[in-house]
Amino acid sequence: MGWRYRAGLMLIAAVVIIWVTSAEVTQGIFVDYKQPFAVTYLGASLMVIYLPIAFIKDCIYNFLKRRSRKGAIDDPCGLGSPLKYIEMELQGSLNRKDSEANLAEHEETNPLVSENGDASRKPEKPVTTKEIATYGFYVAPLWFVTEYLSNAALARTSVASTTVLSSTSGLFTLFIGAFLGQDSLNVAKVVAVFVSMAGVAMTTLGTTWATDETELSNSSNSERTLVGDLFGIMSAMSYGLFTVLLKKFSGEEGERVDVQKLFGYIGLFTLVALWWLIWPLTASGIEPKFTVPHSAKLDEVVIANGFVGSVLSDYFWALSVVWTTPLVATLGMSLTIPIAMVADMLIHGRHYSAVYILGSVQVFVGFVIANISDRFSKKLGCL
Repeated sequence: MGWRYRAGLMLIAAVVIIWVTSAEVTQGIFVDYKQPFAVTYLGASLMVIYLPIAFIKDCIYNFLKRRSRKGAIDDPCGLGSPLKYIEMELQGSLNRKDSEANLAEHEETNPLVSENGDASRKPEKPVTTKEIATYGFYVAPLWFVTEYLSNAALARTSVASTTVLSSTSGLFTLFIGAFLGQDSLNVAKVVAVFVSMAGVAMTTLGTTWATDETELSNSSNSERTLVGDLFGIMSAMSYGLFTVLLKKFSGEEGERVDVQKLFGYIGLFTLVALWWLIWPLTASGIEPKFTVPHSAKLDEVVIANGFVGSVLSDYFWALSVVWTTPLVATLGMSLTIPIAMVADMLIHGRHYSAVYILGSVQVFVGFVIANISDRFSKKLGCL
């Protein structure tokens, strides 16, 4: 387990906390400003700030690289003193002896061809800025739809319910990843699918109630649950697809693409090309008539939530995907389930039926099974 993988796990933990906090704030915003499209458009568009940051970073890197090359020309052999020359000679001698002594052992433990029959992989060539921009324009609509469906679900149901349904994205990630060659299927993962789907069905059938129910939504409870659950599941599907595509484009350890530039171009495309979606959404009745926030304080909350809940957390999440795996990153998001339930109980005084709680537990258990399925499959021989 390399440092990137460990850092990815730490980022997952940070994103879980940020997402639950942001979801609670977003739902609070919807009490006075029920505009899921406006909140989504602002949050996604703000990611454009990553473009100047990425280009400044590139300028600094290129400047340091030029200085390094200049230093290499001034001292082509890197011999600052006779001691340096002696040190290099001694190191080379030791390396040759170690190489001769351990050649047989190295051949046994590190064959040139892997067990799968694939030759050792060479580092993938990084993509150009133009290719990153093109890919960002392709996936920006998918990312915007994912974010909008999640916010639309929050406007119609509780944070815990939205979290449970959104966490089913791990299952969609698994199947989409297998279809696109990013992951593999086995018996344990299929079992995890049925366990999690049963849990989702139980949370849909289960009941929840809160002391501030009238403030959370103006629609009836049954309508709110049905539409909110539908948006939550649709968000999970698009999220799973985006996660797999991001990993496929980024490379095994994210070495092919600058994630900052990618999300910066996603923000730019959203800002320039997706604003018009408010018209068909309003005409169809999905989105209420557009209005601006009616107070400066609400403006500040919406913008701050956009920066933290979208710009910062989405970048952390993207890094966790490219530094670990799509499935691990998605399954890690299932940790939002218990945290969101506790947050709803403390903030809104929400209560859950036994069926709902048991269903939430099953969703979490299903994700755990899928996460450790490869290990069990190797032990049981279920490949």
